[in-house]
Amino acid sequence: MATLTGLTARTVRYYIQQGLVDRPMGAKRGAYYEPRHLEQLLLICRWTQAGLSLERIKELLDGAPDDPPPRRVQPGKVEVWSRVTLADGLEVHVEPGRAGLSPEQVRALVRGITDMYRQLRTESQAASRDDES
Repeated sequence: MATLTGLTARTVRYYIQQGLVDRPMGAKRGAYYEPRHLEQLLLICRWTQAGLSLERIKELLDGAPDDPPPRRVQPGKVEVWSRVTLADGLEVHVEPGRAGLSPEQVRALVRGITDMYRQLRTESQAASRDDES
């Protein structure tokens, strides 16, 4: 399983211990994995690459809705936020894991906001020139 997914054997065992992946069939040296185990691991790999935390992945695997109600952040909890400066006086703060966004989606979001900002500035400058005429 580790070779097929690109994970280490230790990581696969950890995911099993945490209940993210079903235990292998059989016991001890006779234990074996089925295609569903591979599917579970590949799904977890996709979600972790998309920036989801293992806690959120567990929630999704347990049947939580895709967009959970907003969570209150517990005091002392550490989160890593990205701060992207789009222009002087304009920033976007995002925590991709909580937002459920992959790195590609974050880049697309930033591009979209930047494009909208430029469009607004262009329209504003054009309106100012028209007022001066």
